[in-house]
Amino acid sequence: MQRIRIRYAKRGPLRFTSHRDFARAFERALRRAGVPIAFSQGFTPHPKISYASAAPTGVASEAEYLEIGLREPVDPAALRIALDAALSPGLDVLDAVEARGGSLADRIEASHWWIELPGVDPDVLRQAVTAFQAAPEVPVERMTKQGRRTFDARGAVDRIDVVDPSEAPSGVTGVPCAIIDLVVRQVTPSVRPDDVLSGLRVVADLAPPAPPRATRLAQGTLTTQGEIVDPLEADHDGATIGER
Repeated sequence: MQRIRIRYAKRGPLRFTSHRDFARAFERALRRAGVPIAFSQGFTPHPKISYASAAPTGVASEAEYLEIGLREPVDPAALRIALDAALSPGLDVLDAVEARGGSLADRIEASHWWIELPGVDPDVLRQAVTAFQAAPEVPVERMTKQGRRTFDARGAVDRIDVVDPSEAPSGVTGVPCAIIDLVVRQVTPSVRPDDVLSGLRVVADLAPPAPPRATRLAQGTLTTQGEIVDPLEADHDGATIGER
């Protein structure tokens, strides 16, 4: 069975697509594109698709990942084009590569986020971020499947900075606002952008007057320099020149 790893984006209004709705849309796209997807055995066979660390509903992302199993080999580049055409604009397939071993989930240790805060003064945000960085821990509450839980939002944060909107990647921001540049390590329970914003409210009473907008720019392994390595990079490195 050939395994293909895929990177896709959720952009614009499609960021409100839930994980369940995306899974349905992706399975329909597989059928429309004629992808020879493999199925599990048993009384209720299901397509061999595994998702890695999906972004919360309402969050835009340039770095969502999944892996599919195929019953016959396909060209990853052609597969990417066919799936991208079969999905709605805003659910965009950015990359596809044949898996070269290892686990996709094991290659995702951290996420890089930009969080736009319309109506927040950058100097006020810097003061709040400084207080957050200085705190040994920042307890926040969130409702989970196991009920309401309190956990530390500070420990998982590898980097948090305030940046000028002019430094934002194209398409990330369209209005004047303060922006948080955030790198968060994968922990259990996961720490999400809204948890960090709750932490800023705890330490500095920061309450944005308008809904924040978060965009995940990258996921992958975290280097000692604080950079994030794309989890598909190792698979690309294992491909021959002809396969690339």
